[in-house]
Amino acid sequence: MTGIDINCDRITKRFGETEAVAPISVTLAAGQTTALVGPSGCGKSTILRMMAGLDVPDSGTITLGDEPPKTLARRGALAMAFQDPSLLPWRTVRANIALGAELARKPADDVDALIHLVGLSGFADHRPAELSGGMRQRTAIARSLISAPDVLLLDEPFGAVDAMTRRRLNTDLPPLWRSRGATTVLVTHSVQEAVLLSDRVLVLSPRPARLVEDIPVDLPGPRDNTCVDTAAFNALTRTVFAALEKNA
Repeated sequence: MTGIDINCDRITKRFGETEAVAPISVTLAAGQTTALVGPSGCGKSTILRMMAGLDVPDSGTITLGDEPPKTLARRGALAMAFQDPSLLPWRTVRANIALGAELARKPADDVDALIHLVGLSGFADHRPAELSGGMRQRTAIARSLISAPDVLLLDEPFGAVDAMTRRRLNTDLPPLWRSRGATTVLVTHSVQEAVLLSDRVLVLSPRPARLVEDIPVDLPGPRDNTCVDTAAFNALTRTVFAALEKNA
């Protein structure tokens, strides 16, 4: 897996009379994790959906490398994970993860290795109803990684689990996509999560979404939850909160 740049060139989006995204131009560097933060309903998920090719900008262009999102998606080089794991209830953990490779028309030779890496050893033959919320989300992330995507898009992937599970997932799962080199975009409402998991935080204004702050996250890695007690981490979270409050 090799990450590629994501280039947004003056993209806009409207839904009827509602302007969701004002012109935004930004390039996300290959192999980095970039977090999008902003008020609820500001257009974060709309931007992510346009990057995925699920929505099309009304004006402007998005290219992943030198290709449009749908081209990348068709050849299995783009994967997306949502807040709802959306697992198939009749499939086992192993079969749900393998589905990601099947849809991308790629071999699924390392499913069992990935099951071990996401901490689900012993649960490969369980179905979603037999899993906790955190286990289902681990399965969904593994499914998105099995196709070795160049671009990984995450829409509030840990938003539906309890605080302790979210804390564990924030430590356990990001090293997987970092080690595989994917260019990752994370939508989150949690400022702490954005700073902990990303190399860069983009702060968006209330709707219509405009890019109001571009904050690099220069923290040493590997990061875990002990990082949140450091002065450098707290200074960065204050910077992000200040940008959100200034543009509220």
